[in-house]
Amino acid sequence: MTKFYKFPEEKWFGNNGENEEPTSRREIKFPVFPKGKKFLWILVACVVLVFLAFPSLANFYIDYLWFDAQNQTAVFWTMLIPKWILFGVATLLSFVLLFFNFRIARHNTLKLLPPDSPFGNIPQKLTSTAVLIGAGAFALINGASTQKHWDMILRFLNSAPFGNIDPIFGKDISFYIYRLPFWSFAQEWGLGILILSLIGSAALYAFVIAPLVAEHRGAVPKAVFKHLSLLVAAIALLWAVGFWLDRFNLLYSPRGVAFGASYTDIHADLLALNLMTGLTLLVSVLLIVGIYKSTWKFSAITLGFLVLASVILRGIYPGIIQKYVVEPNEFDKERPYIEHNIEATLQAYDLKKVKTVSMLPESEVTWEKLEMNKGTMQNVRLWDSRPLLRSFKQLQEIRSYYDFIDVDIDRYRFNGQYRQVMIAARELDLKRLQNPTWVNQHVEFTHGYGLVMNPVNEVSSSGLPILWIENLPPRIHIPVELERPQIYYGEKPDSYVFVNTTEKEFDYPMGNSNARTTYEGTGGVSIGSFFRRMLFAMKYGDSKILFTTFFTPESRILLYRNVQQRLHRLAPFLLYDSDPYLVIHNGRLVWIQDAYTISDRYPYSEPISVSAGSRKGYFRINYIRNSVKATVDAYDGTVQFFIADKADPLIQTWDKIFPSLFKPMEEMSPNLREHIRYPKDIFSVQSEILKTYHMLDPNTFYNKEDVWQTYRGSEGTEQLAAHYMIMKLEDTHPAEFALITPFMPIGRDNMIAWMAGRCDGDSYGEVLVYTFPKQKLIYGPAQVEALTNQHPEISAQLSLWSQRGSDVIKGNIMVIPIEDAVLYVQPLYLKAENSDLPELKRVIVSTGGRVVWDERLDNALEKLLGKPTTLPSLRVPTTPEGEKEEKSVIPSYDGNIKELVQQAQDAWSKAQEALREGNWNQYGEMMQRVESILQHLGNVTQ
Repeated sequence: MTKFYKFPEEKWFGNNGENEEPTSRREIKFPVFPKGKKFLWILVACVVLVFLAFPSLANFYIDYLWFDAQNQTAVFWTMLIPKWILFGVATLLSFVLLFFNFRIARHNTLKLLPPDSPFGNIPQKLTSTAVLIGAGAFALINGASTQKHWDMILRFLNSAPFGNIDPIFGKDISFYIYRLPFWSFAQEWGLGILILSLIGSAALYAFVIAPLVAEHRGAVPKAVFKHLSLLVAAIALLWAVGFWLDRFNLLYSPRGVAFGASYTDIHADLLALNLMTGLTLLVSVLLIVGIYKSTWKFSAITLGFLVLASVILRGIYPGIIQKYVVEPNEFDKERPYIEHNIEATLQAYDLKKVKTVSMLPESEVTWEKLEMNKGTMQNVRLWDSRPLLRSFKQLQEIRSYYDFIDVDIDRYRFNGQYRQVMIAARELDLKRLQNPTWVNQHVEFTHGYGLVMNPVNEVSSSGLPILWIENLPPRIHIPVELERPQIYYGEKPDSYVFVNTTEKEFDYPMGNSNARTTYEGTGGVSIGSFFRRMLFAMKYGDSKILFTTFFTPESRILLYRNVQQRLHRLAPFLLYDSDPYLVIHNGRLVWIQDAYTISDRYPYSEPISVSAGSRKGYFRINYIRNSVKATVDAYDGTVQFFIADKADPLIQTWDKIFPSLFKPMEEMSPNLREHIRYPKDIFSVQSEILKTYHMLDPNTFYNKEDVWQTYRGSEGTEQLAAHYMIMKLEDTHPAEFALITPFMPIGRDNMIAWMAGRCDGDSYGEVLVYTFPKQKLIYGPAQVEALTNQHPEISAQLSLWSQRGSDVIKGNIMVIPIEDAVLYVQPLYLKAENSDLPELKRVIVSTGGRVVWDERLDNALEKLLGKPTTLPSLRVPTTPEGEKEEKSVIPSYDGNIKELVQQAQDAWSKAQEALREGNWNQYGEMMQRVESILQHLGNVTQ
């Protein structure tokens, strides 16, 4: 038995310290501050501390002012107070544990120091201070690191039940979403503090008394051994808790055929974790017993036994079960766990609601079917967002400092017509300012102006889009009102601006002059006082805010003007769709943003990597709901959150936490509700999952007999993502707005199914999957594209255009279900080599393996079907009296006309110059430009 050496006092101090001078020590001198200057040093430290903390205090107060401006101070405090409490509790507990253990280690080392130790003359006050500072520093770091878990604590305290139980332990899913993460965090936090205490104490012992232990042939002082053994026993206790919690984490195991606990996990790992929990608890007790055994070998053998048991139970034993029990009979053993995975995945991705319809399709579309779907054919999308965005930039940016970020798709009702449109907001890009002074960037140029709207299927004679809303100020050719076209909040703004200053803001260009305006909204934070100006100057590191003379008592600063940034500030726990879209609502412009509740903790549900607009990079989820529709007013920045899925337990939890933040969907304006849509991001996630999880039979799933794929697109085209269209889904319903995507069998090009997400009325949120018989050939997008490329006339003309220097842009192939057949439509655009203005030149249509094209859709359909179609009129929707509706937000002005005339003259001059040089491509481009400008000039002067 190993003996513990008890260092005798006589050896340290000689004859118990009686009648003998203490042995001399080697002196270490430590600085001592003069008593009279201590107060000065304390004062200097306080000043430095305040100086360092002031920027954080300024940001805190500014954040409060911003939340107050949104009438959401309750949200501000609800997010902040848990952070403070978590920081305080974690810091206090960490400090107590660390200080207690470091103090014991200090006491033991000082007690055991020999008389000649160089550490013996260290002032006790100094060592106490060092222990205090060390424990405090580690505690503060630990407390600060826990603040990010504020939302987990709130979810734990306000959890809503799911109503579904897991198939292994019989616990409600809420246990895995809310409670298990909390208990795992608590266990890991406690384990980390104890390990830090052990490392710190052991390091102190090793640094000070290691030479003494070496002198006594490895004998460890009993006080040291007792202290470290108790720490290791406490660590083993929490380790046992970790093993117990790991039992539930088996439901996220990737080991088996399908995600979640497999046969081996349940019959080997679960047993191993149960045994390891008991063994670790036993080891914890034995380590305490080992203290009284007066031998470190007993404790070492106990820990070694635990490590050996872990290797056997958690490594070797599951491997044996997997190889010799599961793999020879894999399907039979894994079948029930595959069933658990399928059921959980469908639940987690909200796919239990999917309605599958088996179709007996016809090979091709007929004239009669087309006539029965006039609502669909009236809204066939001929404009891809890519070439249309280029056209908008060339024709409608008007000035270099404007920019169109992207093109959104929506639908409107105009006097009984249901029309699909494409919209782009004309936003301000401060980086394009020719004179980017501070005044121009923050006071003068504060907002974008207006939007461009065109129907998806109308084209001018020159191949350009027909615009229903255009120009500055907006010229409106449809029966809608637009009283506030200014865009202070949008997808582009990322800087702060000041309004209600002594300087009127630039509103929009008027020929050679500019219209000016004063902000009349309620957005922003008051910045009239000197104190607030000082705070904002510190926040943005901009002294001009402090010294400018433009401010008045009514001046306000508009900040967080990017739509997603603004929403994220109010509700950082939601995931936001990558594409907010603009809607004209009651004369104003309003952004609609879809938001999701997500989790990666749904047991047995297959995880998927996703990316979205509000988060950078890819991350894994295995639960998602489109539970929130958020709106942001483009003029005053008013934010509203509406609960779109009341059945979602996650949004129920967040609603309990933030009762003032969310409103029921019924409170959204009926006019605005007409524009909500099935969002693309969740639809893409669901379609990705459905590629595999439409196979409900475990045997089919196991053998991967019927996996689907989506069309990736050929070179020069985008991936055929889900696309919105107005179509008739059921015989009993009129044409409706829907989001659809086709599926093909893996490794083949024919179409096997298509999926639709419904967007309108009471059918909103429903998902339909139409499947085709496997023995019936329905041409898929890749096959149609191959037929197009092989078509003699089409391929010859495309080659000719390319040889002449023109750039051929292939639009996405649109899959258009017509009754029980499928029609394909693909637009082709032509762009001159030195131009960035695409023109629609041809429309390819195909059905049943036949391909034709023409300059017009109706002519192409006539070629395809051998009979002229009677498509509805594609004229601009008119007022009830039958007169063409054309409005301007502000009365017309001569400056705009002069500008258009000047542009036409410039284009004409360039065309004549190109003609003299024999540059026919540029000549044709400039003449088309003249035609386009003259057309817009005609609209302005009507």
